[in-house]
Amino acid sequence: MDLSKAVVTNPVLALVGFSLVIILLLVLTAKWKWHVCLALLLPILLFGALPGIQRSQFIDAFETGFGKTLGKIGVIIFLGSMMAEALKHTGAIQVITRSMIRLVGAKRMPLALTLAGFIVGIAIFSDVAYVILNPLVHASAKAMGVGIGVMSIGLVGAVQLAHAIVPPTPGPLAAAALLGADLGKSILCGGLACLFGSLASWIWGQYLVGPRLLTPPSDEFAGSDLLDDPDQRLPGTLSSYAPILVPLVLISAQSVAPLLLSEGNPLRHLLLYLGWPVVALSLGLGLAYRNIRNPEDRVKARTQWVDEGLKVSAMILVVTGLGGSLSAILKATPAVTAVAESFAASGFPAILLPFAIGVMGNMITGSTTVGVITAASLVAPMLSTLGLSPEAALLAGASGSVIVKYVNSSYFWVCTSLSKLTVREAILGYGGATLVGGVVSFLAVCLMWVLGVV
Repeated sequence: MDLSKAVVTNPVLALVGFSLVIILLLVLTAKWKWHVCLALLLPILLFGALPGIQRSQFIDAFETGFGKTLGKIGVIIFLGSMMAEALKHTGAIQVITRSMIRLVGAKRMPLALTLAGFIVGIAIFSDVAYVILNPLVHASAKAMGVGIGVMSIGLVGAVQLAHAIVPPTPGPLAAAALLGADLGKSILCGGLACLFGSLASWIWGQYLVGPRLLTPPSDEFAGSDLLDDPDQRLPGTLSSYAPILVPLVLISAQSVAPLLLSEGNPLRHLLLYLGWPVVALSLGLGLAYRNIRNPEDRVKARTQWVDEGLKVSAMILVVTGLGGSLSAILKATPAVTAVAESFAASGFPAILLPFAIGVMGNMITGSTTVGVITAASLVAPMLSTLGLSPEAALLAGASGSVIVKYVNSSYFWVCTSLSKLTVREAILGYGGATLVGGVVSFLAVCLMWVLGVV
């Protein structure tokens, strides 16, 4: 640590201050129900007021951390929010779901919904995706003669896992910026881990717990056909997938290009630019907007959808920036080294630390995004001491941030109220799906870490 930039040099004061920040954050969010932006800002400011803190260095670390983090991902988060709005309104989600039904067969509708959730969760906020697909969940359960738990649990788990683990959704994207993780590698490895986790959630709902849940589907949606609504002009299958897959492929290609192409190769330079997330997501946004068929929607897309995207991204930007400030401040104290060395000396695998922080952040605040950003903020300064790669830390924290969705989670209540499960059934079904899916995803990350893939 550079002592000229140290916020505090006393290790005892640093550890006490660090502990108080975490405790106060948890109390403000869990007990007093403060909004996470204020709950994160106040402990940071109080840390700066402690005796022995170098105020000028503290302010510099706060501003540098906030600005540096948002400088990397601010525009990307906004573009991602805009693309989610376009996918939501153009019917692309329904088309993707229909393609999954064709892939696995209508008799395997729970699996089809799980796979659809895995894909759309990468681009759409989890609660929005479930709201859109809820009528299909009830109609399909009614047609197949199964309970709503069998039909919905895999979808609930898959959407949440993809939203938590696979960039460029806001949580893992912000965590990647905080940790300095390679986005292409994070997408490829995170997608693989998330797929295993999603299938585990499907098994939990299809065979282990779903059949025990007695709540039937609602008659309200009986006979409805969300996927072939004559009043909605749906885009083609390729057009529906393109806004999601093209940015993912380009960002991944940016990571692979230096390994396969020589320094002077023009294609390498082109891929490095096209794979820059700002360009890749801008292209995805353009492809999403090409799917607008209704003239009225074209007008809304220029104004109303932009406003909605800004509203969604504003909170994430502030939380992400504050997470960057906290990380920069902690990095300028001896607390980071002390915690990392203590954990390393404990004999536990280093990858457990971001996972545990992700679990704690989600369990207490109910927010997956807060869980993964908190894990990244706290672990980022410790990477070299822990011997963890940024990608391993990102995916471990993200896997933990879905465990467990229960009554303090807005996503839990959205899914529970729409599916009409009882609270007890939802905790068993949806809470269990996120637990099983998160653990299986983490085990997949651990395997890739052991093999040196991440």
